[in-house]
Amino acid sequence: QVQLVESGGGSVQTGGSLRLSCIASVYSVGCTYDWSWYRTPPGKEREFVSTIGSDGSTIYVDSVKARFTISRRNDNTVYLQMSSLQPGDTAMYYCKMDKTCRGTPTQTYWGQGAQVTVSS
Repeated sequence: QVQLVESGGGSVQTGGSLRLSCIASVYSVGCTYDWSWYRTPPGKEREFVSTIGSDGSTIYVDSVKARFTISRRNDNTVYLQMSSLQPGDTAMYYCKMDKTCRGTPTQTYWGQGAQVTVSS
């Protein structure tokens, strides 16, 4: 059973930085891994933040462009570097991994969440 373990959340003031990490407990050779970050702000629905494909291509939601950077190390670790944080970035952040192995449907796994709180 694959588990995703997140770390790096915390509380910062406006303009501060944090880096989130997400590590998969199991890694299979020969599969492709696409990673994403989502967040759930207080009282709102979960929303997409960023994704990085197995080829390294990245996509960001407009609100975090030029402030957040997604990166990956090998296939089992993903990071989200967050800079110039604003109170609107306060949320529970979740990593998501889509694992695709030849001949099998894509399997999706979620991290347990990391709280990010930005105070003004």
